[in-house]
Amino acid sequence: MTQQYDNAALSKSAYDHLWMHFTRMSSYENAPVPTIVRGEGSYIWDTNGRKYIDGLAGLFVVQAGHGRAELAEVARKQAEQLAFFPVWSYAHPKAVELAERLANYAPGDLNKVFFTTGGGEAVESAWKLAKHYFKLTGKPTKHKVISRAIAYHGTPQGALSITGLPDYKAPYEPLVPSTFRVPNTNQYRKPEFLADDSPEAFGRWAADQIEVAILNEGPDTVAAVFLEPVQNAGGCFPPPPGYFQRVREICDQYDVLLVSDEVICAFGRLGTMFACDKFDYVPDIITCAKGMTSGYSPIGAMIVSDRLAEPFYNGSDNVFMHGYTFGGHPVSSAVALANLDIFEREGLNQHVLDNESKFLATLQKLQDLPIVGDVRGNGYFYGIEMVKDKSTKETFDEDEAERLLRGFLSTALYDNGLYCRADDRGDPVIQLSPPLVADQGVFDEIEQILRGVLTEAWTKL
Repeated sequence: MTQQYDNAALSKSAYDHLWMHFTRMSSYENAPVPTIVRGEGSYIWDTNGRKYIDGLAGLFVVQAGHGRAELAEVARKQAEQLAFFPVWSYAHPKAVELAERLANYAPGDLNKVFFTTGGGEAVESAWKLAKHYFKLTGKPTKHKVISRAIAYHGTPQGALSITGLPDYKAPYEPLVPSTFRVPNTNQYRKPEFLADDSPEAFGRWAADQIEVAILNEGPDTVAAVFLEPVQNAGGCFPPPPGYFQRVREICDQYDVLLVSDEVICAFGRLGTMFACDKFDYVPDIITCAKGMTSGYSPIGAMIVSDRLAEPFYNGSDNVFMHGYTFGGHPVSSAVALANLDIFEREGLNQHVLDNESKFLATLQKLQDLPIVGDVRGNGYFYGIEMVKDKSTKETFDEDEAERLLRGFLSTALYDNGLYCRADDRGDPVIQLSPPLVADQGVFDEIEQILRGVLTEAWTKL
């Protein structure tokens, strides 16, 4: 039987008591709070029984799709046996099994797994480890971090400092010092002097800016470079050919750690278990979270090379003084293992690889619309950038973007049955990241909804 809800009372309670994340709470003072109650496959339903495409996999999370009863059953059984125990000087079987499995999936010698409860914590852990490692190996001045413009790496103080979004950082400054930004890989808006260059040449230039930043700061002061395989904020910037190979060379040359921030991109989002495999590079650290359990229970991890772990494993007094109460939680670990079983049993990674070009081609149909400037991304992770003028790539000013994204698109897309993200971190984009079980039928539904809403949006400009 479908549960009935008092929508008015539930919405009022949500406004009064539930402080929603990254949300303009004032917008719900006199408006209903959208409330989702059920999911199945690539779809979700609200309290009114209305069905929507989950075009964002919750928040780049629900890889195996909604409604997986076997994952709920695994959680129940594990909670009955051992609901909680920390991994502070102790172990429990599911954390051990999951750590070994992740190490086996990871490339190179990334064999040590440090569990967190989410992606921001994994990024925070990686910066702390980088600084601690260099202190233990006789290079105590190496503490700075380089990341890319507009990149998002999390909300904890350290992770937020690494983030390249000034508006997200300003309310919380002063933040942790010693972070520096380099250009991202947005080929659609590459500098004018590179306009006629090939993607390979642009990638070489973008990677070389990391070397410039290291030299400007002094190689003896830079600890790490944090990069997403496909940058999320700004609208899904994939790396140009050769980009990560050049970054790896630069990091090796100056003894700088390469951190692959795969909080979104790992676990099938791009069609491989870890995204660095798709782009053929081996980082020193991988940070991951979201898709590890398909969202059925929270967990994250920092996966570390044997080289970085060595001082902590062989030095009797060298302890990484860092941890989280719920890191490696027994229930979350059990669910992650079962979720990874689904990946292997159902071939979810191969499903993405087999269908990514079809998804992209379906979205590229929208480029006949005057408002659509660029469609970009990889795997099941795409951004659609909107423009005022396709020929000049003129974007919207701040007021226009506000009216377009928050004044119309966010509500109109949802009202037409598509949950996704209309994003203004950088130029205005719509982001799409459906569950990995999505097929051509879902792609076509997404395109049709987008076509109708974007056509109407153009008439309102």
